[in-house]
Amino acid sequence: MKHLRIGTRGSMLAKWQAEFVRKQLFQQAGVETEIVIIKTSGDKLQQVSLSEIGGQGIFIKELELALLDKTIDIAVHSVKDVPTEVRQGMAFPAICQRADVRDCIVSANNATLATLRQGARIGTGSLRRQAQLRHVRPDLDVRDLRGNVDTRLRKVESGEYDAIVLAKAGLDRLGATHRISEILSPDVCLPAVGQGAIGVECRADDTESNEVLDKLNHPETRAAIVAERTLLAALQGGCQVPLGAWARIDREELILEACVCSADGQQYVRQRLTGSPDNPREVGEKMAAALIEAGAKTILEEVTRQRSTSP
Repeated sequence: MKHLRIGTRGSMLAKWQAEFVRKQLFQQAGVETEIVIIKTSGDKLQQVSLSEIGGQGIFIKELELALLDKTIDIAVHSVKDVPTEVRQGMAFPAICQRADVRDCIVSANNATLATLRQGARIGTGSLRRQAQLRHVRPDLDVRDLRGNVDTRLRKVESGEYDAIVLAKAGLDRLGATHRISEILSPDVCLPAVGQGAIGVECRADDTESNEVLDKLNHPETRAAIVAERTLLAALQGGCQVPLGAWARIDREELILEACVCSADGQQYVRQRLTGSPDNPREVGEKMAAALIEAGAKTILEEVTRQRSTSP
């Protein structure tokens, strides 16, 4: 097997994920690799909200261009950053086993969502999180917040924010689990599509890389991801849609829970469906239909209208 070049973003978390894939490739396939850092549009525009720059594909575009240029052989991504339409000529042979899907709160005085003071300032760059937080605690001052994990943690330390919301998997991977004040139950805050999962991309015509990456693929995680991404595509959503979704296999059954919430948190629809793990697309499509029937389309249209009219 040839020496593989692994492309990744330069953040601490992205580098952890690339290193994880590097170790897995060596342990499971005996493949030697090197890591190549590539700066993406999303990294260059840290001060701009995701809704303003479009969200879709901003963290993977440059990595895919490097794949096409053959300056790298494979690219490591957080699945939640991957657009629902995969670029032509690209493939994802490996969806690695998923980590914890839940969100968590990091707060100044170890306060939980229930015990944060009235009107507390809480930061997250995710519209999905903002909407679900407002649904549970409409009194909170929920603010847009971007930047890498360290930057966001410092905002709490400095007192600029009373609390922030992050993906638990990211803190776990960075050895910062001890910073967590509360792990949010999916009953309170459903995760983003693909949250906690790592995907490895290569050129579709690169037979050797496809075969090697197949050894890292986790079928149960892939089935869950396919169900969630099918739902997201059916609702025509990017990462800036207030959609929470969590699919998993339990007792040979694929369970999918999903919610759509208005930006102010006042309108909220949630559904739960089960189906066959062998047909995750069907489960995702049925969930989209169930959410639309329950009123999700009206909510999503309003979110789109607000985005198009915002300055």
